[in-house]
Amino acid sequence: MEANLRWSLVTAVAPIAWGTNYYVTREFLPAGHPLYGAAFRALPAGLLLLAVRRELPRGSWWGKSLLLGFLNMGGFFALVYVAAQRLPTSAASTVMATAPLVMMLFAWALIAERPGPPQLTGAGLGVAGVSLMLLTGDVPVDALGVAASVAAMAMSSLGYVLAKRWSGEADVLASTAWQLLGGGLMLLPFAAGVEGSPPDLGPQALLAFGYVTVVATALAFAAWFAGLRRLPAATVGLLGLLNPVTGVLLGTAIAGETLTFRQICGLLLTLAGILLGRRGGFLTARDEGNSAGSN
Repeated sequence: MEANLRWSLVTAVAPIAWGTNYYVTREFLPAGHPLYGAAFRALPAGLLLLAVRRELPRGSWWGKSLLLGFLNMGGFFALVYVAAQRLPTSAASTVMATAPLVMMLFAWALIAERPGPPQLTGAGLGVAGVSLMLLTGDVPVDALGVAASVAAMAMSSLGYVLAKRWSGEADVLASTAWQLLGGGLMLLPFAAGVEGSPPDLGPQALLAFGYVTVVATALAFAAWFAGLRRLPAATVGLLGLLNPVTGVLLGTAIAGETLTFRQICGLLLTLAGILLGRRGGFLTARDEGNSAGSN
């Protein structure tokens, strides 16, 4: 129990950092360059982690790194960049809170982790909270921004479960670095072809990219994938609900966005979902077989 709590706290670093990323991207990074923005986020973070853990991919990990890099980093970052530029901080981050339910479904299908009733109920509360926070704000919701957030959520949910499935094959820092580098390198030619020259970055944008690279990317993803190795995917997904909580609170406290009564209720529902899901368990295929054999 203590080990699970410790790894839950480590994992929680990631969604909290990601929740701050929406505000930083929206306020300080250049608009209109989602592909370059994603590449500038992924590549330095990958190089930083590779400097810490000097290890190159071997065998099938060359292909796996590219696939996971696209799902978790390259395509995901570009879509999140679009969402952050087109949606309020609170709205952009709360869309991602549907990820726990999607991760549970992928984990059930791909790694035979069947969520228990508390986790399903917690995910349901989180989705209800998301709906209240997203659909009742004072700022109009941009359809393209919502579509980008939904696509990012689905891609990353699949990528996270695949990363957990293959987690025993490589060191966590090394595999995270490979994903970041693979995703960033895939983005560069598309960025050059679609967006032309890289954007000019002033001192403020460089500082913002520094924060995004070190805190919201290198540190956050290392913590996230470390948690995925040691906790059920459903539990990790529920901890991801701290992303919208952080986004809503930051958007209200700093960005001056209005938090309505319904959004407060949604925030409380989201927190209740996290607490309930943390108390629940999950069943694997082996557990189901043992249960059937004892009846």
